[in-house]
Amino acid sequence: MRAVQITRFGGPEVMDMVDLPDPVPGPGQQLYEVSSAGVNFADTHQIENSYLAQQQLPLIPGAEFVGTPVGGGQRVVGLLEGGGYAQKAVAHDVLTWPVPDGVSDEQALAVVLQGATAWHLLRTSSHLAEGESVVVIAGAGGVGSLAVQLARHWGAGRVIATASSPEKRALCEELGAHATVDPALAENDPKDFTGALREANGGKKVDIVLEMTGGNVFDGAMSALAPFGRLVAYGMAGRVPPKPVQAPSLMGTSRAVIGFWLAHCMARPQMMDAAMNELLPMVADGLLTPVVGGRYPLSDVRQAHEDLLSRRSTGKLVLDPTR
Repeated sequence: MRAVQITRFGGPEVMDMVDLPDPVPGPGQQLYEVSSAGVNFADTHQIENSYLAQQQLPLIPGAEFVGTPVGGGQRVVGLLEGGGYAQKAVAHDVLTWPVPDGVSDEQALAVVLQGATAWHLLRTSSHLAEGESVVVIAGAGGVGSLAVQLARHWGAGRVIATASSPEKRALCEELGAHATVDPALAENDPKDFTGALREANGGKKVDIVLEMTGGNVFDGAMSALAPFGRLVAYGMAGRVPPKPVQAPSLMGTSRAVIGFWLAHCMARPQMMDAAMNELLPMVADGLLTPVVGGRYPLSDVRQAHEDLLSRRSTGKLVLDPTR
């Protein structure tokens, strides 16, 4: 099979197209013909070896796919520990879900990792209650664009999204954000970002922040939290860690910082089922609209990563192993 492999860590340039033997399924697994493979920001960390889990070389990146069992069968969307950037992949039965008719490969890929993340950020980690205000950092991104919609659908009182360009801020508003903020305000002084978030919330502090940037954005968002507010950290796209959070500062303000990594849900398949069994029907029924971005031939994987890293892309990016 044709696959993307890395034998050294680095940026997009370390990904090479190679011919490899088909993977062999183990107990409880199946071999699938991959029709589409999803690209995530976490993949850029994986090839750098800068993510939460230590990576071993050589490796085939990619944590999600849509495909059919070799020999025929139901089209499924599935999660992987790696190996998605290939013409064939092996997946555990408990981490695959049938794709409803009328849901495209791109839509299914948008919800299996990013949608499930948004679902758990709001349901499991922050425990969104009706009427609460929600700040979605990177609201035009894969997780953010779905979190904006889910927060509105589940009764958030005010949804505030951040996005780095007028076009992306307009998209956030189309998806349901009540207000938008430019995260560039955090570059010089996080206090400027804090002020902008409070202004966007009618002068009040906010209840929930879904944060995936780190650095000054984290610091500014943290300062914008109301008493009993929750900041859920699920990424560090800016590659700069925030200032350490001290327990006395949390106690003195009754605020919470919560970490989230979807891998822990993958280790508890019932948690993934809870999300996917709600998200896929919502897409099929038109209640949730994944933002679909570019579709790239597998051989253009470097370009896909470059577009993602440069913030040129919007929505779900997908690789086509048939091209």
